[in-house]
Amino acid sequence: MRFGTLSGRLVLVDGDRALDVEKHSGGRFAADVNTTLAHFGEFSAWAAGADFAAAEPFTEAELGAPSPHPRQVFAVALNYRPHAAEAGFSAPDEPLLFTKFPSCVTGPITEVTLPPGKPDWEIEVVAVIGTGGHRIPRERAWDAVAGLTVGQDLSERAVQLQGKPAQFSLGKSFPGFGPTGPVAVTSDEFPDRDDLGFECYLGDERVQYGRTSEMIFAVDDLVARISAVCPLLPGDLIFTGTPAGVGNRREPPRYLQAGELLVSRVDGIGEIRQRFV
Repeated sequence: MRFGTLSGRLVLVDGDRALDVEKHSGGRFAADVNTTLAHFGEFSAWAAGADFAAAEPFTEAELGAPSPHPRQVFAVALNYRPHAAEAGFSAPDEPLLFTKFPSCVTGPITEVTLPPGKPDWEIEVVAVIGTGGHRIPRERAWDAVAGLTVGQDLSERAVQLQGKPAQFSLGKSFPGFGPTGPVAVTSDEFPDRDDLGFECYLGDERVQYGRTSEMIFAVDDLVARISAVCPLLPGDLIFTGTPAGVGNRREPPRYLQAGELLVSRVDGIGEIRQRFV
């Protein structure tokens, strides 16, 4: 199943056609993403037999974030060994977590106003939580995930790294700094849900690439570890980490500039595009 939002309403997506969930379920499921993901088992069973005869065409530019109003947004630092190495750190023994404040979350095709400082890119695969739960064992963790989507953990490094200790969350939460999309895809759609390829282009240059099988802490491991402390809520997001190739670790450092286009792709999901002004 592929799901997303149009005009803030939950839709099922098949190619360039979308089926409004509330309308075509006869009100059984809500247009609000969080409300429907709370009943993800029932929703996915209904979606498996949904009739797309009445689906309507749309353009990618019309899509919003697959989960536009997450109550919690978790993000994982240094979850790929090459990125930890380029940042001058040893690979962590436990997930290093911070948050992106929910007000930064946007859809897949956006224009982002660059703040002063050192704005940077970080492609990430993002897990969208379905029914969620508290203290979820790892063997059941994938059951709590509604789908995976493409994300960018855009980061303004000057604010992120000011102070001792540094305050990651504020520097990663400027308006538009959490683009996600174009849709969320359920794990059964992938040949191997733990091994997705992804890449990120700035203009014509491929600046990042990798596979989720290279993560230190896999998606199910993250769900189990995070939910051991914080109950995961329907629609929550987990930004699972970025590989090597970020701008502030280049020689010389390179930061986002007005007029540049950032394109981020994940196999089996699609791409998001950010133009900077």
